[in-house]
Amino acid sequence: SRIRDALATLPTDRVPTSKDWARLSAGWRDDLDQRIVHLQRLRDNLTGCIGCGCLSLKVCALANPGDVLADNGPGAVRL
Repeated sequence: SRIRDALATLPTDRVPTSKDWARLSAGWRDDLDQRIVHLQRLRDNLTGCIGCGCLSLKVCALANPGDVLADNGPGAVRL
């Protein structure tokens, strides 16, 4: 896992210093910032989704950006 790999970079022969932790956390900052942006975008786009699973709503680009069945109308068009 990524957490295990990151923690493996800490020294094993001594107690990690604040510099060790700063180095480790600096590597995580960009990743965490990207995850936060992604989750905020997900949260903001979910208001149009009713969770029906049809993947054919025109506003459901979040769930299925290449949905060609959306041209046939909303809902489960193959049933």
